[in-house]
Amino acid sequence: MAIEEEIRAIEEEISKTKYNKATEGHIGRLKSKVARLRDEVQKRASSKSGGEGFSVKKSGDASVVLVGFPSVGKSTLLNSLTGTESAVAAYEFTTLDVVPGAMEHKGATIQVLDVPGLVRGAASGRGRGKEVIAVIRNADLAVILLDVFQLVHYDVLLQELYEAGIRVNSRPPDITIKKKARGGVNISSTVDLDLDEDTIKTILGEYRIHNANILIRENITIDQLIDAVLDNRKYLPGIVVINKIDLADEYALRACKEKFPDAILVSADKKVHIEELKDKLFENLGFIRIFMKPQGKAADMEEAMIIRYGATIGDVCDKLHRDFRKRFRYAQIWGTSAKHEGQRAGLDHIMDDNDILTLVMRR
Repeated sequence: MAIEEEIRAIEEEISKTKYNKATEGHIGRLKSKVARLRDEVQKRASSKSGGEGFSVKKSGDASVVLVGFPSVGKSTLLNSLTGTESAVAAYEFTTLDVVPGAMEHKGATIQVLDVPGLVRGAASGRGRGKEVIAVIRNADLAVILLDVFQLVHYDVLLQELYEAGIRVNSRPPDITIKKKARGGVNISSTVDLDLDEDTIKTILGEYRIHNANILIRENITIDQLIDAVLDNRKYLPGIVVINKIDLADEYALRACKEKFPDAILVSADKKVHIEELKDKLFENLGFIRIFMKPQGKAADMEEAMIIRYGATIGDVCDKLHRDFRKRFRYAQIWGTSAKHEGQRAGLDHIMDDNDILTLVMRR
């Protein structure tokens, strides 16, 4: 039996099995097998296509990828976001055509990537799906682009991404797994769990984990436990953008707003709501601004450096110059991330919005 057929057979068995405490372990074992088989399918597809390398060098302050079915309007949206068609260059790769563009907004440079449309079966390699998935995995934000008349595509896209190990608008489960040489599986938790210990041990056994200390800090599902065990999932923020609203009537627009109340409705062709979309991208990328202060001089409050939320002083050094991290002595911080004005800090210090930073380097 081919792997794809085996996956379908197991999924059919899962769908026919009523979930309860008596069947929980059985379902957990079946879901573990499906996840393991899907990983095998992806590895085979990757080896046939020569690997999953990221085909476009990341540039700017962050990267956004446009994800959608063919002919949904990704290329038109890219042109609208980046200003003019001449600002977009096409690069041909062995297995993938990627069209990158650069969007300037509120002082940030955002790389926008248009990749071939996803189709059913993309997670298994169909339609250059493996290469497309590789680009999506390496982006900082996914724009799920829908046709105003094809809202059903949303579920298909999310399912393909899920099967490819990409979790949109999710976070990693709060689980720590530490393997050990002997002593069996010891499970401890800081919360009440719906999963019983036998189910957890059954799932771990499917991945040949028979000796480990497991600490669980939230009430998890079977799928979350499998994700934690595999430890190869990509957790990617995403927004929904619905295109071609200039062609829709009031009824269709109302249906969009009811199903996707947080979506941005645009017409890429007519450039409707493009500025609102730029604001949304900036907001969801989690940008913050910091201001550099040369040692012994006033801070430059006119031109901010754009970094991502959670960035450290080390990240700032990397962005400024490739040698700064090696030459770093210490930094001084003014702002909300500092315990006091002019606090000395090291490379691991996390910056806040509107912080003022001085870097002191070795000569």
